[in-house]
Amino acid sequence: VKNLNEMVDYLKGDLHIKPTVFSAENLKTNSSNDLDFIDVKGQHTAKRALEIAAAGAHNVIMIGSPGSGKTMLARRLPSIMPDMTFEESLEVTKIYSVAGLLKEDDNLILKRPFRAPHHTISAVSLIGGGRIPKPGEVSLAHYGILFLDEMPEFPKHVLEVLRQPLEDECVTISRVNGTITYPAKFMLVASINPCPCGYFGDDSNRCSCSASQIKNYLGKISGPLMDRIDLHIEVNPVKFSDLTDDGKSESSISIKERVNKAREIQLDRYKKEGIYFNSQLKPKHINKYCNIGKKEKELLKSAFDKYNLSARAYNRILKVARTIADLDGSEKINTSHIAEAIQHRTLDKKYIL
Repeated sequence: VKNLNEMVDYLKGDLHIKPTVFSAENLKTNSSNDLDFIDVKGQHTAKRALEIAAAGAHNVIMIGSPGSGKTMLARRLPSIMPDMTFEESLEVTKIYSVAGLLKEDDNLILKRPFRAPHHTISAVSLIGGGRIPKPGEVSLAHYGILFLDEMPEFPKHVLEVLRQPLEDECVTISRVNGTITYPAKFMLVASINPCPCGYFGDDSNRCSCSASQIKNYLGKISGPLMDRIDLHIEVNPVKFSDLTDDGKSESSISIKERVNKAREIQLDRYKKEGIYFNSQLKPKHINKYCNIGKKEKELLKSAFDKYNLSARAYNRILKVARTIADLDGSEKINTSHIAEAIQHRTLDKKYIL
């Protein structure tokens, strides 16, 4: 219906409206993306980490010097994200409808949202609010990606409000008129420089920052927030040999095929749990679906002691290892899966985050 008069006439039986017929198969027809991983030269480790992140909807932080390709990689991440289910598409459409952002031609949102707010954003705009509470960026990124470019440039109090929705996957806004809860199952992707000038740890030795400047800069990202990020990726500067290499990089289509297969495994495994991704596993689910053997436990224990990991980090390593095993088509989590997951959890110790 276009207005309330039409709705009243329809309910009274005076107006006949032809039912809208929608096929769930249409969800896969609108998946084209202009940005493709085939454009990215080198960065094989970063691409692999983003493939894992897309398959399990894991939070990611990329650290590297300016011009290394952090933003380029992040903006191509939607091209390998798994196809939306009808239920996911319906939830996202509801949120955009409530926010008044649903375009007239879009009866159903078919692409996963990609939200990239500027670092001057307020906490209210990020979380949601107003006199009549509207969804914020975390809810508009529901079942999609929230990209924070140059994360330390965001005010610290704004970053800290992300802790609760990252853990609870929802946001509750209380006002005089009432209390509203919006879903916020988003995938956080952040990029940071290692220091204010951006060249700390670079082979060129161009960094001119003092130890206190680096500590204050990286200190804007608190330990509890960093603990909620599953994958820590170091993005090194691209070598000249990679830029001039005539060989084609792997395309987003081929990467997405592997991601979709891993996603189907997860949907089948958790069909009775109401879970879509490995990143949504709660402690009770981890005990059930992320069982590991003796060798895997020994490897995890040595990493736990060496890097002084928290209990939350331990659980997140197991979730990432579960995703890596799914990408390999393995029901059992092996030592190689654990080792790769640990590799993406040690960056915060290197840069003293």
